[in-house]
Amino acid sequence: MTELFALTTYIAALHRRQLYLFLLLWSMVYLNVMNLGGSDILIIIPVLLVAMSTHEAMHAFAGFWLGDDTAKREGRLSLNPLRHIDPVTTLLLPVITLVIFGVPLLAAKPVPFNPNRVRYEEFGAALVGLAGPLTNLLLAVLAAIFLRGIGGQLSAEVTRVAGTFIFINIALFVFNMIPFPPLDGSRLLYAVAPEPVQRVMYQIETGGFMTIAIFLLVFLYTGLGAAVVHIDQSLFNLLVG
Repeated sequence: MTELFALTTYIAALHRRQLYLFLLLWSMVYLNVMNLGGSDILIIIPVLLVAMSTHEAMHAFAGFWLGDDTAKREGRLSLNPLRHIDPVTTLLLPVITLVIFGVPLLAAKPVPFNPNRVRYEEFGAALVGLAGPLTNLLLAVLAAIFLRGIGGQLSAEVTRVAGTFIFINIALFVFNMIPFPPLDGSRLLYAVAPEPVQRVMYQIETGGFMTIAIFLLVFLYTGLGAAVVHIDQSLFNLLVG
């Protein structure tokens, strides 16, 4: 059961995880966290590309360091954002959603890895999963240190970009740490969960569109989305002061 879950669910989850990232951004708009104007969009899109590309690159590096060369063979062992761009979800989708909704929704191309090839079994897969969101948290912390250190010497525009960079990286960290398959936090839960819980997670992760629909309803209408945004704002205030 362990090998079946590890191999099939992560591969099947790749495109669904993109949809969860769309949900993250849409939820921030839905909950009025982001009042986007034209200048905001010009800031948010490149910030998202950097944050998500770095997130995916660290999944690739972690998998490689733990013994799986799948990402390397696909050319994803790189911090170059161009290596992590998907023609549809990174380029076409934001244009369509900007025209229809006034909000650019986009996602980087997820990095594939074979959990059966990493060291430390489930804990190795958990480390690969955690590498992405923890990198986003580190980026937010470093940017906050920079902003606190010389923020008073920066122009309002640069300060605004830095603040946006911090908030988006925090949001990616918090959202991806939700232990719901196929989000990254579920890899940690799977590593420590008993077999009955693993079987439930397997059913969730292979649930297809129904899983996405259920998660969408739960996230937006049960207070989970508001709780995530509250955590985002609390961490932002803690880091920026």
